[in-house]
Amino acid sequence: MLSAVKRLVVDTYQRQHLSEVARRVAEARLTYLGPAKLRNLEACLRRIDADGIPGDCLEFGVALGGSAIITATQMGAERCFVGYDVFGLIPPPTERDDDRAHERYAVIASGRSEGIRGDRYYGYESDLLTKVRYNFAAFGLQVDGQRIRLVPGFFADTLPLGGGPVAFAHIDCDWYDPVMLCLEHSYHRLSRGGFIVLDDYNDYGGCRRATDEFVARHADLRLVDVTRNAVFMKA
Repeated sequence: MLSAVKRLVVDTYQRQHLSEVARRVAEARLTYLGPAKLRNLEACLRRIDADGIPGDCLEFGVALGGSAIITATQMGAERCFVGYDVFGLIPPPTERDDDRAHERYAVIASGRSEGIRGDRYYGYESDLLTKVRYNFAAFGLQVDGQRIRLVPGFFADTLPLGGGPVAFAHIDCDWYDPVMLCLEHSYHRLSRGGFIVLDDYNDYGGCRRATDEFVARHADLRLVDVTRNAVFMKA
């Protein structure tokens, strides 16, 4: 009980220090991220601009578009945003994932998952990509295929082999295999001083395992914060 009260107090404090667009996104029920996670994202976006870190902003796992809208709104004018998602029902976890992941997926696959505060679960939408484009437009952002791009499909099929520099990558894809794939893709393009944020590090064992294994092989990834989401900076 005390822990729940403490978290409520902390979340209230964090919410008060979010940007206006982040508060609007949360009120519109477009993100599963709590205030502390959103505040970490915003801190990274401010830092890459303040430090002049070159590169674009990527997100793997767009869902309803909430954190993508925040990123696209706050990134510098010279940057592009690219969001990757299957824009449908997420693929299942594997043997590399923990029981919690498999239990969660069983609920999703059965059609019994609820969305944010009782809304329809986004994975059940018949045309999620169109819905996300609409959500962007509601915040004054045009998915024009240039400055803002949404790429539908499985990551293994859609991630390019090359690409320009990346300043910020938000990885929100739950399970071991996609997390590892997105880490590999992001790291090799990440500028020094850029950030990778792992949304599910404290939520699913597969994400934590993939991240820990990857970071163990790359000593230049420095842990900045791990209280809610895990934030790494490339030194």
